Amino acid sequence: MKKIIVSQNEAGQRMDKLLAKYLSEAPKSFFYKMLRKKNITLNGKKADGNEKLNVGDEITFFLSDETFEKFAGKKAPISKEVSHAVKDAVKLTVLYEDEHLLFIDKPAGMLSQKAQPSDVSLNEHILAYLLRTKAISEEELTSFKPSICNRLDRNTSGIVAAGKSLKGIQQLGDMFQKRTMEKYYLTIVSGKISEESYVHGYLKKNEQANQVVVKKTPFEDAKEIETAYRPLAGNEKWTLLEVHLITGRTHQIRAHLASLGHPIVGDTKYGTRKINDMVKKKYHLSAQLLHAWRMKFSDTGGALAGVSGRQIVAPVPKKMNEILKGENIKWEHGVPED
Repeated sequence: MKKIIVSQNEAGQRMDKLLAKYLSEAPKSFFYKMLRKKNITLNGKKADGNEKLNVGDEITFFLSDETFEKFAGKKAPISKEVSHAVKDAVKLTVLYEDEHLLFIDKPAGMLSQKAQPSDVSLNEHILAYLLRTKAISEEELTSFKPSICNRLDRNTSGIVAAGKSLKGIQQLGDMFQKRTMEKYYLTIVSGKISEESYVHGYLKKNEQANQVVVKKTPFEDAKEIETAYRPLAGNEKWTLLEVHLITGRTHQIRAHLASLGHPIVGDTKYGTRKINDMVKKKYHLSAQLLHAWRMKFSDTGGALAGVSGRQIVAPVPKKMNEILKGENIKWEHGVPED
């Protein structure tokens, strides 16, 4: 016999979903058969698996140890799995942390999430950090894994938000989906821009080429995009922009600015070869100079109470400061309040 007391990060989901995490090798038909026979019970009573779990609920498995272990599967401890993947521990720059949320300044060059099974992404580094700081235990990772809630391109730096708790993931995910927070990026683009602007367009992704096309007017299978920007500093050649990402499509900022004749410096996919060759030679920059700079949150509660009415800011990258200085673009590093 084995008992499980439902934790905060396990509550709110259906019983059969949680059973599938603990007995990952068992077919669903096994769960329902055991529930019918009362070999698996909820709070000492018969259950059908559709029940929504609450903190403190007790699930009892009237199964032999051999049967439970067989269907649980022999898994390597997640801590060993993570430590094996993250061979060289990266010191994460934590911008904000509480019991539900974690905001990280992702460095350029790091994947947000795995693209291939062998990849090591920010997610793995976050798990390693939370295990190291004892913010989560090995046992808790059996049924719940903290996860990032927004993704940045590999070579885009800046703010990535993660949920440390189930409530944190759910509320952050809902906020990103409904776009109820404001996201601002810093970038240096080709050309002189003197006035702020709001631009609207249509974007379609070519999955095979991992590239998008942006046009001003609707076209087949394209999705609407909205981008706003304002110049912060510049010269006759380049402009430092703050970009407000209103919608959040793949490569939206990069492709939208390029379609307007102002490609991002260093962007090999949508940029200008002549400029890219120059910055690569002069500044050793070989990817887009784009930084997720700040996030502004409206008044909110629940798991997001800690960031209610405030903004999270990621420091300006060294490479961006180096180029601004090298090109004699003077900018006061103040963070806007509006």
